[in-house]
Amino acid sequence: MTAPSEQALRLAEALVFAAEKPVTRARLQEALPEGEEASAVLAALAERYAGRGVELVEVAGGVAFRTAPDLAPLLTKVVETPRRLSRAAMEALAVIAWHQPVTRPEIEEIRGAALAQTTLEALLDAGLVAPRGRKEVPGRPTLWGTTPKFLEQFGLTSLNDLPKREELLAERPAPLALPAGDGAEDGGEAGRPAAGKAPGPEARAGAPGRGDAARGVTALPGASRPEPAP
Repeated sequence: MTAPSEQALRLAEALVFAAEKPVTRARLQEALPEGEEASAVLAALAERYAGRGVELVEVAGGVAFRTAPDLAPLLTKVVETPRRLSRAAMEALAVIAWHQPVTRPEIEEIRGAALAQTTLEALLDAGLVAPRGRKEVPGRPTLWGTTPKFLEQFGLTSLNDLPKREELLAERPAPLALPAGDGAEDGGEAGRPAAGKAPGPEARAGAPGRGDAARGVTALPGASRPEPAP
């Protein structure tokens, strides 16, 4: 296979830099001159940036420039990071990620706490979740799922990169201690069932259930330390 031309590398570099979201191979292929292969161009570009302060990484089905992971602790001291989601929002997001498509009542049953409208709106405003149709049951409640921005935010190529339930159980951290008198934003402590609701079983086999949602779910990939934008 012929090595990519310098012009192709420069074009790919400019496209990835200017794009608002990760660039797919198909999109890059459309922009490349005839005879250039997107896969070869991206491989050469990734090699060129390897070890630099900014690296080319695969994320959300495409490629994007990201700051080198080892520089994150230094950058967080000088770069303003995005506002973090509340604990309740992270728990709801994790339930949606592992059980999608899922309705609001199902989120509340799995999580064991009521889901405040403000929490759902925070996830919508952040572009991390979106409606996925309606469930064909009485009342036809809205189904919720994650978005491509969710994958990009947490550095995932696809939903298959989410850790398995067994991995979470093996690496589960100690339960978080809330300050005295500080309840969860949804009207109670994160592990307390919502009024009128009994704790429900896991929605799907192999995915984290209510207990995991209340204690270990917040440990989504990259959740503990948001990666600064380049």
